[in-house]
Amino acid sequence: MRQIVLDTETTGLEVTQGHRIIEIGAVEMVNRRLTGRHYHQYVNPHREIDEGAMEVHGITSEFLEDKPAFQEIARQFFEFIDGAELIIHNAPFDIAFIDSEFSIAEQTFPKVRDVCGVIDTVIMARKKHPGQKNNLDALCKRYGVDNSQRELHGALLDAEILADVYLLMTGGQTDLRLGGADETMEPGGKIEIKPIDLNRPPLKVIRASAEELSAHEERLNSIKKSSGVCAWLEQP
Repeated sequence: MRQIVLDTETTGLEVTQGHRIIEIGAVEMVNRRLTGRHYHQYVNPHREIDEGAMEVHGITSEFLEDKPAFQEIARQFFEFIDGAELIIHNAPFDIAFIDSEFSIAEQTFPKVRDVCGVIDTVIMARKKHPGQKNNLDALCKRYGVDNSQRELHGALLDAEILADVYLLMTGGQTDLRLGGADETMEPGGKIEIKPIDLNRPPLKVIRASAEELSAHEERLNSIKKSSGVCAWLEQP
């Protein structure tokens, strides 16, 4: 399963008022694992940036003067997201801007939802945490994701942070299976795991140090403080 965690920055809030995308950030996951592939691009919108928007992301018109127009990068961006499941915080906002940019570009592109699945993490968070703040900063605090570098909004940084938040919201551990020669893919996408060789040498046991145990205890207490419960602390 190929997923793209995506974020954009724009000249303003309303696409219906002619506002444009000025930055795109996206990171790729396959089977809930970050692959290291990403897409990041600043875009010259050929229009002024609202002062309020500039205060959020810090991107100026002067900085974008030598950047490509969207139509110059449209095909490359489309090929990166084509067929993937997009994970976006407040998806209607970003999808509306992306569809608008594709329609303006001097090429023919389908609507995003016609070629991509879309997961809106705002909707997901509201279902899991009704009545609570569910912006990205609040979710980072709730799930213990480090966003200390996020003084201003930035599309790529926000996409990377959202990827961590999404994985934690949807199960925490991304994948317990370790890829290797003992796994083979069957037709239909099922994975066959070969039995462990019982005659292999015993595994080396590495025990946690006192410092690591203390850090672990601190982490569990942090989880309990943010969510009100921590199952590991309840164990006898």
